[in-house]
Amino acid sequence: MSDRGQKVVIVPCSGIGKTFGTVSREAAYKVTEDMRPADTELVALSLLVLGDEDAREAVSEHATVTIDGCKLACATKMVQESGGTVAQQFTVLDAFRRHRQFKSQGIAELNEGGKQLAHALAEEIAAAVDGFSGNGRGKEDA
Repeated sequence: MSDRGQKVVIVPCSGIGKTFGTVSREAAYKVTEDMRPADTELVALSLLVLGDEDAREAVSEHATVTIDGCKLACATKMVQESGGTVAQQFTVLDAFRRHRQFKSQGIAELNEGGKQLAHALAEEIAAAVDGFSGNGRGKEDA
């Protein structure tokens, strides 16, 4: 077993050039770097696509949360094809439907609405991480 402990793996959409892909990645960064850094590990979708052994091991050995930017659900499909089980799938479109006031625009840099949508989605993901990691509500609540 690796030194990852009981970390929850987060695999965001790669959607390069798409606003919802950027929202997906920003939400993942917010969770893994700011909200639950001790409880999560980010795995890039590109590593799974390339068959990276460490990435495949991470998704096969740990609870994995995917964040899909569109209906193609590439993150979810790739985790499953890599031998992992998706503990919970989030989609940016569903988050937008719950938070229509946050109109996302931008790719390289999200507008304020996109940043707010990413934060709202990150809060939902952090709550799921708390359930999967067994650590209860995190010490780093944002």
